[in-house]
Amino acid sequence: MSGAGSAGRTHPAPATIGDPLIDTHGRVHRDLRISLTDRCSLRCTYCMPEQGNEWLAKTSILTLDEIERVARIAAADGITTFRLTGGEPLLRTDIVEVVRRLARISGPDGTPVEVAMTTNGIRLPELLPALIDAGLHRLNISLDTLRRDRFHALTRRDRLDDVLAGITAAAESGLRPLKLNAVAMRDVNDDELVDLVAFAIDHGAQMRFIEQMPLDAGHTWDRSRMVTQDEILAALSARWDLAPLPGRGGAPAARWTIDGGPDTVGVIASVTAPFCGDCDRLRLTADGQLRNCLFSTTEYDLLPILRGAGQPHSPGAEVLDASIDGMLRSCVHGKLPGHAINDPSFLQPARGMNAIGG
Repeated sequence: MSGAGSAGRTHPAPATIGDPLIDTHGRVHRDLRISLTDRCSLRCTYCMPEQGNEWLAKTSILTLDEIERVARIAAADGITTFRLTGGEPLLRTDIVEVVRRLARISGPDGTPVEVAMTTNGIRLPELLPALIDAGLHRLNISLDTLRRDRFHALTRRDRLDDVLAGITAAAESGLRPLKLNAVAMRDVNDDELVDLVAFAIDHGAQMRFIEQMPLDAGHTWDRSRMVTQDEILAALSARWDLAPLPGRGGAPAARWTIDGGPDTVGVIASVTAPFCGDCDRLRLTADGQLRNCLFSTTEYDLLPILRGAGQPHSPGAEVLDASIDGMLRSCVHGKLPGHAINDPSFLQPARGMNAIGG
C-alpha cells in the first residue's frame, strides 16, 4: 500500500471471496473504475500538461490477464459494473479484447456484469462496432465545447471534428443511455451550457456537467474558476423548466427532467454538493493501484500480488485470488467518510486525473 506502510495488506475483517465489499460507514461497493492507460490523444488543460508528462512505465501497466483476474474477484465480491477509463482507453491496442473478457464475467447470482466506458470518442467510428460485438453496454463521451477555437485551446489539439464523428457513431449505434460530459469552467465554456444540452438532446444523449475538481497534474485548480451546480441550473432554467428526478442512489450525477421529459440533464457537483455518503465506487489504476476515492492520497498496490514479487515461485491460484480479495477489502476498509475538498487541510492527490482514471 503506497503511503501507508505494510498495514494496508492486513485483512481488516474475517470476510472471504463472495462476501460484499462494505466499508466501515455501511456503503456497499458495486462499481469498479478500471484505468487502462495514462496516455491520451488530447491534452485537456484541467487534466494534464501539454508537454513534460511522465508516463507510467510500460512494464508496470496491467496486462489483460491481470485485469481480468482482478475483475473476476471483484465481481464475485459484488461489483456489478466495470467502467473503463484512462487517459484515453481507446488507445489501448487490446481494448476490444479487454471488453470481451470483462463482458463474460458474471456475479455470484449469474447476472453478467455491465461494461461501460468513458472516452474522448476520437477512435469510436473505427472501433465501436467491434466494441459492441464484444459486449460494451454504455458510453460516456467528453465534450466541453462545440466551438473549434475553444476546443483547440482547451485540448491543445484540433480534433473537434473527430470527437463529433465519434458522438455521431455512438448516437447511431443505439447504445443507451448515451452520456456527454462537460467540465463547466468560468469564462471558458459557461456561455455554452444551453447549446451543449441542446446538442445532446439532438443526439439522443444526456448532457452531464461536472464541477471542475482539483485533479489537474499541474495543481493549478482555482475554485473561483469553477462553475457551481447552482449556476449551471440557473443558466439552464432560463431556457427550460427543470424538475429534479428522485432515486439517484449511488450515481455521481443528480438529474433533472427538461420540460417534463423524457430528456434529462445531469450535474456532478463533487465540490459544492458532495455525494460521498452514497459512493459505491473503487478505482484500479493502469499500474495496479487500488484507490477508494478519486481524491485519495493512499493507494493499495496489487502489482506485487499479481506478479508474485519477492517469491521464488508464483503462488497458487487460490492463494493469489485470496490475496486480491484481501487487498480489495483493505482498500474498502480504509475508505474515509468523504473527500474533504472543502476542508482547509485538503491535499490534492499527487497523480493527475489521467493517471488516476476518470
